[in-house]
Amino acid sequence: MQKDIEQSDGQERETDLPEWLELVRRQVSSLKFGTVQIIVHDARVTQVERVERVRLDRPNSGATR
Repeated sequence: MQKDIEQSDGQERETDLPEWLELVRRQVSSLKFGTVQIIVHDARVTQVERVERVRLDRPNSGATR
């Protein structure tokens, strides 16, 4: 389990974060375009899926389709 520091009313305190939450944070922060999907089974996170999309710039040509 990871530790996180919460700031509430000017005071800092550590809270325990579930492992899956830290995994989701890392996946989202490293993603430019795409999705992060959380799979839950019996009220427990069992899987985290990440799909990354690569956006390509269209060439600036005068031709249209």
